[in-house]
Amino acid sequence: MVVALLLAFPGPALAMSAAGLALLAIGLAAAKNEIGRARGIDKIAALTHLCFAISLAVFGAEHLSMPEALLALVPAYMPGRMFWVYFVGLALIAASLSMATRRQVRWSGLLFGTMMFLFVAMLHLPAAVTTGGRIPWTIVVREMSFGGAGWVLAGVAMGGGREGPGRALVIAGRVPIAIAAIFFGVQHFLHPLGLPVVPLAKQMPAWIPVPATIGYLTGAFLIATGVCFLLGRKTRMAAAYLGAWIVLLVVVIYGPVLIGALADPATAVQIEGLNYFADTLLFGGAILSLAGANRKAIPR
Repeated sequence: MVVALLLAFPGPALAMSAAGLALLAIGLAAAKNEIGRARGIDKIAALTHLCFAISLAVFGAEHLSMPEALLALVPAYMPGRMFWVYFVGLALIAASLSMATRRQVRWSGLLFGTMMFLFVAMLHLPAAVTTGGRIPWTIVVREMSFGGAGWVLAGVAMGGGREGPGRALVIAGRVPIAIAAIFFGVQHFLHPLGLPVVPLAKQMPAWIPVPATIGYLTGAFLIATGVCFLLGRKTRMAAAYLGAWIVLLVVVIYGPVLIGALADPATAVQIEGLNYFADTLLFGGAILSLAGANRKAIPR
């Protein structure tokens, strides 16, 4: 039913927007009690699954609504290449529903994380090695952090605060998130005028005041928290504060950027705006996954 609704929309940007809004509504309905009961750090950590659900829904709708544009990403040696485009789209929609409703997160997190690491090994790492450059390596690190966050959520759902496979997944997932935070932080000092958090090519709009200050502040924040993650010190507090900062930036910077992109008649501009928004929100969810890593009551 969800797939049929997405395919009924006349354009990919509309399908992606509708998917994100639908999962926002589902996620808020599922999380309202948890958010209401949470106090302090737990309140911001309670947004983790919502960040994942919205972003994965947007990416899933992109695969289902414009498969031809994504076909080139599938390696030539893969049989049935168009099948894999649709399969990934369906998998992302299923994972987004799992995250939003807190159902079977141990499986959706584990499988999503594994899929992201496979993407790194099969697509992004070979491209970065072949072409070089800042952006391809940023994508490699970004995708690894997404994979690590999926494993963290799966580990937490398995009881990550105790010994066992859940704890191992949390520790394994924390490392790529830490590496990404430090790598992105350094990039902010080298390129402070780029859009903050995930340092890709797009620059901050002219209407943003003191853009370099925002860049340097975000960079310092990322490096400091990344070191905390690597050392396993103050991880929960560092993740909560950095996650809150990222969510704030998504709202006050990426929100208006997205609105401006959607107002542009060019489909490519609209898709770029949605991807930047969802990428940054998902990285915020990746950071927040560590804020909730020691919580006991995580719905399966």
